[in-house]
Amino acid sequence: MTENTELKLSPLCRVIEQDGKTLRVEICEDGDGGWLLEVFDEFNNSTVWEDAFESDQDALFEIEATIREEGIDCLIGPVDGGML
Repeated sequence: MTENTELKLSPLCRVIEQDGKTLRVEICEDGDGGWLLEVFDEFNNSTVWEDAFESDQDALFEIEATIREEGIDCLIGPVDGGML
Protein backbone atom coordinates (compact mmCIF):
# COMPACT_ATOMS: atom_id res chain seq x y z
CA MET A 1 0.00 0.00 0.00
CA THR A 2 1.39 3.39 -0.92
CA GLU A 3 1.59 6.26 1.56
CA ASN A 4 -1.04 8.26 -0.34
CA THR A 5 -3.60 5.47 -0.29
CA GLU A 6 -6.58 6.29 1.91
CA LEU A 7 -7.74 3.35 3.99
CA LYS A 8 -11.15 2.04 3.07
CA LEU A 9 -12.80 0.47 6.09
CA SER A 10 -15.21 -2.38 5.60
CA PRO A 11 -18.82 -2.00 6.72
CA LEU A 12 -18.18 -5.28 8.58
CA CYS A 13 -15.99 -3.54 11.18
CA ARG A 14 -17.55 -4.01 14.59
CA VAL A 15 -17.22 -4.32 18.32
CA ILE A 16 -17.42 -7.83 19.75
CA GLU A 17 -18.24 -8.37 23.42
CA GLN A 18 -17.96 -11.73 25.16
CA ASP A 19 -17.43 -12.77 28.77
CA GLY A 20 -17.28 -9.11 29.84
CA LYS A 21 -14.43 -8.39 27.41
CA THR A 22 -14.50 -6.13 24.37
CA LEU A 23 -12.69 -6.25 21.03
CA ARG A 24 -12.78 -3.65 18.24
CA VAL A 25 -12.47 -5.35 14.86
CA GLU A 26 -11.11 -3.28 11.98
CA ILE A 27 -11.09 -4.63 8.44
CA CYS A 28 -9.69 -2.45 5.67
CA GLU A 29 -8.62 -2.77 2.05
CA ASP A 30 -4.90 -3.16 1.49
CA GLY A 31 -4.83 -1.24 -1.80
CA ASP A 32 -4.12 -4.42 -3.79
CA GLY A 33 -7.58 -6.00 -3.67
CA GLY A 34 -7.06 -7.78 -0.36
CA TRP A 35 -8.44 -7.11 3.10
CA LEU A 36 -6.41 -6.62 6.29
CA LEU A 37 -7.61 -7.64 9.74
CA GLU A 38 -6.60 -5.90 12.96
CA VAL A 39 -8.21 -6.38 16.36
CA PHE A 40 -7.85 -4.02 19.33
CA ASP A 41 -8.61 -5.11 22.87
CA GLU A 42 -10.00 -2.87 25.61
CA PHE A 43 -6.44 -1.89 26.61
CA ASN A 44 -5.63 -0.82 23.02
CA ASN A 45 -3.36 -3.83 22.41
CA SER A 46 -3.54 -4.85 18.78
CA THR A 47 -3.40 -8.17 16.96
CA VAL A 48 -2.74 -8.02 13.22
CA TRP A 49 -3.07 -10.91 10.80
CA GLU A 50 -0.03 -11.00 8.52
CA ASP A 51 -1.76 -12.22 5.38
CA ALA A 52 -4.50 -10.36 3.53
CA PHE A 53 -7.89 -11.98 3.03
CA GLU A 54 -9.69 -12.25 -0.31
CA SER A 55 -12.76 -10.49 1.06
CA ASP A 56 -13.82 -8.53 4.10
CA GLN A 57 -16.28 -11.33 4.87
CA ASP A 58 -13.38 -13.83 4.96
CA ALA A 59 -11.62 -11.60 7.48
CA LEU A 60 -14.74 -11.46 9.64
CA PHE A 61 -15.12 -15.24 9.44
CA GLU A 62 -11.50 -15.58 10.62
CA ILE A 63 -11.96 -13.48 13.76
CA GLU A 64 -15.23 -15.23 14.59
CA ALA A 65 -13.58 -18.65 14.16
CA THR A 66 -10.59 -17.59 16.28
CA ILE A 67 -12.84 -16.49 19.13
CA ARG A 68 -14.98 -19.64 18.83
CA GLU A 69 -11.99 -22.02 18.75
CA GLU A 70 -9.49 -20.29 21.06
CA GLY A 71 -11.65 -17.97 23.14
CA ILE A 72 -11.65 -14.20 23.37
CA ASP A 73 -8.79 -14.25 25.91
CA CYS A 74 -6.30 -15.17 23.18
CA LEU A 75 -6.81 -11.64 21.81
CA ILE A 76 -6.62 -9.77 25.12
CA GLY A 77 -3.21 -8.36 26.00
CA PRO A 78 -1.78 -6.87 29.17
CA VAL A 79 -3.52 -3.95 30.89
CA ASP A 80 -0.54 -1.66 30.30
CA GLY A 81 -0.45 -2.45 26.58
CA GLY A 82 3.00 -3.98 27.02
CA MET A 83 4.52 -0.62 27.93
CA LEU A 84 7.25 -0.46 30.57
